[in-house]
Amino acid sequence: MTDSALALGVAARTVLIAGATSASGHACAAALSAAGARVIAVGSNAERLAALAEAVPDVITRVCDLSDFAAVSALAEEIRVTAAKHGHAGIDGLIHLVGGWRGGGGLAGQSDEDWQVLETAFGTLRNTTRAFNDQLLASDAGRLAIVSSVSVDRPLAGGANYAAAKAAADAWARAVAQGFAKAAAPAEPDAAAVIFVVKALAGLEQELASAVVGLWQQPASALNGSHIRLGDA
Repeated sequence: MTDSALALGVAARTVLIAGATSASGHACAAALSAAGARVIAVGSNAERLAALAEAVPDVITRVCDLSDFAAVSALAEEIRVTAAKHGHAGIDGLIHLVGGWRGGGGLAGQSDEDWQVLETAFGTLRNTTRAFNDQLLASDAGRLAIVSSVSVDRPLAGGANYAAAKAAADAWARAVAQGFAKAAAPAEPDAAAVIFVVKALAGLEQELASAVVGLWQQPASALNGSHIRLGDA
């Protein structure tokens, strides 16, 4: 990442938020838009996306089933084609916010239904990172960010499903980071994958949003593969 790219920060960059209709999605969309980014908010609920667009008027919304790799690939191609008309490779950032806590009831309470929801959320990370990997690598400051949990290191029986799914997402993001580094070798990477770690995301939405904006104010070499703790994590 060049000094000029660092000076630019996130301004004029294209950032896609997957799972954008959550409270954290709203906060990130507003912060990124205020910082001058072009925000593409993606979710499966058109009404919730419309509410986000009303709250953050500059946001571009797209309805997409992120659990369907073909649908995500089609979205990636649409964005690539549109960006190419303006001399860009595609997105500069992917902020993955699909998820939510499921659990309780000890080990016996770890239901198949909860696991299927968590597994589907992990699948959206697999799908989006695979579909947009080339675009992030083509950017001079590509950024992937996910939100993980302290439960990865301190799992509890009542949250075993959740901790296992978060551990999978953590490992996947670190694998993406290794891929970014390998693609750039022997030079330093321009792309970085970052894992934000929280005890609980509720109440930390603004802190997360500020941290997301700040990802374009640091070189990829300092960020790639890192865990950044938020709140009292």
